[in-house]
Amino acid sequence: MSTLDGKVALVTGSGRGIGQQIAFKLASAGASVVVNDLDAEPAHETVEKIRADGGSATAVVGSVLEDGFAESFVGAAVESFGGLHIIVNNAGFTWDNVIQKMTDEQWDTILDVHLKAPFRILRAAQPVISAAVKAERAEGTVVNRKVVNISSLAGVGGNAGQANYSSAKAGVEGLTRALAKEWGRLAVNVNAVAFGLISTRLTQAADSGATIDVEGREIKVGVNPQLLQTMEAMIPLGRAGTAEEAAGAVYLLCTPESDYVSGQTLLCAGGFIL
Repeated sequence: MSTLDGKVALVTGSGRGIGQQIAFKLASAGASVVVNDLDAEPAHETVEKIRADGGSATAVVGSVLEDGFAESFVGAAVESFGGLHIIVNNAGFTWDNVIQKMTDEQWDTILDVHLKAPFRILRAAQPVISAAVKAERAEGTVVNRKVVNISSLAGVGGNAGQANYSSAKAGVEGLTRALAKEWGRLAVNVNAVAFGLISTRLTQAADSGATIDVEGREIKVGVNPQLLQTMEAMIPLGRAGTAEEAAGAVYLLCTPESDYVSGQTLLCAGGFIL
């Protein structure tokens, strides 16, 4: 029997990078996964890969910021797989600038995608979880459910040029701790994983000139190559983490072994502490 057999998981931003690896990891452990991405192609590719490997998955394509998205996303778990046990709020991106040059749009967008979207999804999930818990307890059973919110070392210690992102991720930690207290009575473990330097398209060397398209906005991504070298040198393990390793940290907090861990932030940063 696999660790997560019979569980149903929601993973936002799971068409690429860390989110995709989280979806793969949960599916390989037996969970049915509702995949989400802003773009249809990577979302469906992730679903097809999971199915090809013998797992169960479906896709909900669209922005986590769309009105009604949270309800549709939660509804897909119930309609497709009959329940909801794991929520991973992973979707996000960075849009950096020093504070005197940061626009209201940059501030609002990053706060919305990293903090408001998880809030909406968790709010939409509450009635579903509450009803399931009542039914289970009427049958004399207790089922632990898991929420894993994705934070960052920027949320723990701040980061120059990322006032918006640092504030959003600090907010994620506050949301995590508050909901751990609010949902403890429902046997829901609510935790966060704060990533350090993980190798993804968002953290490649900035001299590559890479950009991402986010709903018509072309946003430059990457890290200054010299800063990237310095950051890696400061990591006790001596390197950036992989997306697979990042997914492993999330998986730990989704397993039955974490049933008495709640309201915590796990640093996945190769030993680096601010």
